[in-house]
Amino acid sequence: MLPLTSAAPTTAERIRSACLRAGGALLAVENEDPVAAPVHHLLGDGTFAVTVPVERGGDAGCLVAGSQALLELTDYAPLPLREPVRSLVWVRGRLQQVPPTAVSETLDLIASECPNPALLQVDTPRSAPSGPRDTRYALLRLEIDSIVVTDATGAEPVSVADLLAARPDPFCEIESSLLWHLDKAHGDVVARLVSRLPAQLRRGQVRPLGLDRYGVRFRIEGDDGDHDIRLPFHKPVDDMTGLSQAIRVLMGCPFINGLRARP
Repeated sequence: MLPLTSAAPTTAERIRSACLRAGGALLAVENEDPVAAPVHHLLGDGTFAVTVPVERGGDAGCLVAGSQALLELTDYAPLPLREPVRSLVWVRGRLQQVPPTAVSETLDLIASECPNPALLQVDTPRSAPSGPRDTRYALLRLEIDSIVVTDATGAEPVSVADLLAARPDPFCEIESSLLWHLDKAHGDVVARLVSRLPAQLRRGQVRPLGLDRYGVRFRIEGDDGDHDIRLPFHKPVDDMTGLSQAIRVLMGCPFINGLRARP
């Protein structure tokens, strides 16, 4: 029988990974409607760089320095599920302007760490005039007061220091592709992995939910609701070779290192 508890990403690691793969981000400011924030990047000084749409008049609506704001990041499951949201990250703080002389440098820094096409739509002192239908963005900083992540296990806060010290999961940016490939091309592997779950937890439709360096997660959609369970790897992995071997171990495959010719 596999254990129901195991090593798992820390709260800070989960947030760092969610920030990279978040499929949607909204910035809500007091007395204003939420707006899309296509760029949301944690900077080394412990603030979030965020982008907000620029109105035709040339400014970011009524967003002013010192405004209280809430950044909501949504982490969606890669595969279609009854409840597609895996987790929400809420970052509360105050907005501050980025000095015009620092905008280009900040954009270059973000692009070097996390390329995002939306960076090309951010206004800089040297930006060319935009067309009447082009969406342009202003770059702001969110000084963090609190960070909370909530998922099926509940809500948990994390400090800015812990967030800066953590690193995203090595597979977070390709997790969606890996799970789609596993689900569509390797149904036999999924079936073998599911067979390792305790029988009483397999009452319903079982689908891959997530994958990280510590293991594979599954979502059981049953008549009594949804339940998540983790199949832990025998040890954390950091690359594709280690991931392949870890999945073979979970399957109970005797050829852990692949087939080898006889001497």
